[in-house]
Amino acid sequence: MNDHQGRVLLLTGAPGSGKTTIMKKVAAGLSGKRIRGLVTGEIRRAGRRVGFELSMFTGEKRLLAHVDIDSCDRVGRYGVDVATLDEITEEALAFDDGTDIYLVDEIGKMECFSKKFRAAMRALLDSGRPLVATVALRGGGFIAEVKGRADVEIWEVTKANRNEMPAQILRWLDRWYNEP
Repeated sequence: MNDHQGRVLLLTGAPGSGKTTIMKKVAAGLSGKRIRGLVTGEIRRAGRRVGFELSMFTGEKRLLAHVDIDSCDRVGRYGVDVATLDEITEEALAFDDGTDIYLVDEIGKMECFSKKFRAAMRALLDSGRPLVATVALRGGGFIAEVKGRADVEIWEVTKANRNEMPAQILRWLDRWYNEP
């Protein structure tokens, strides 16, 4: 893990490494803090993944992508609902002085279809507010831009370290609230 640099921590790792589970555990460990952001979850039908939904920390859930969505914006067999992503981005990722921490799962190919998502993430990255986000292991464009910033720390999630990662992230975040 890198030395303490900026206020942005990026988690990357292979699909299935546990990034989303870690983000949910981190959110649960932040009692008393005002959190904003998104968590991406799978939608399964008969044991098979058929789509993805976005959950805000308010409890609201919205469909992000699905095999039944007819869209020119596609990742694999999933059509992406960019209009819904734009709407939820305005609610969940708009900078707010009352927010202590932003948690964003994830900066991935589907999310990068949205200009509003990319703009909101750039604003959060530049805000100075603590931000923990998951980011695709591979990808060009905005994914590479975010990972290439000098002010971010990147931690790789693996099956070997994923169980300890939530506590490590909470300690990383705690440093921002115990500064002189």
